[in-house]
Amino acid sequence: MSDLEARVRRLEDIEAIKQVKAAYCAACDDNYDPDRLAALFTEDAVWNGGRTFGVAEGRAAIRRHFEGASKRVTIARHQVMNPIIEVDGDCATGHWLLFQPCTNAAGGTEQAMWLAATYADQYARVDGRWLIARTDIDVSFFTPFDRGWVDQRFLPGREP
Repeated sequence: MSDLEARVRRLEDIEAIKQVKAAYCAACDDNYDPDRLAALFTEDAVWNGGRTFGVAEGRAAIRRHFEGASKRVTIARHQVMNPIIEVDGDCATGHWLLFQPCTNAAGGTEQAMWLAATYADQYARVDGRWLIARTDIDVSFFTPFDRGWVDQRFLPGREP
């Protein structure tokens, strides 16, 4: 492969990974569609939301995790930005900032929230298609809209 071909392939891989992340966000914002979400992960993937959002290991567990998510978060608008993507053959890493206005319905009442986090992702090319192999979510704050992150950085029991 020539230098130019390698550089073009790297750019195409980065763009394909950006599209996978965009599809993930769109599926989350579409009532956490469990089928669309699960299809974006490798069979042995890990979705790690830590103590704040839980952990799911394997595509089937990730699908189950998202099955009831729209009852817990009734509105979500994932805004990911500032991607840093490194490609190494059929593996890649990505770091993204997340800022998300959302509605938390856990506990039976709806509450407007702000969420800020960093995604640390691992990707794998499987049968020519980029998939998420692992995502770790480092939550900076998950706070009520009306209180803000200075007054109340995390909901009780939802600290990272």
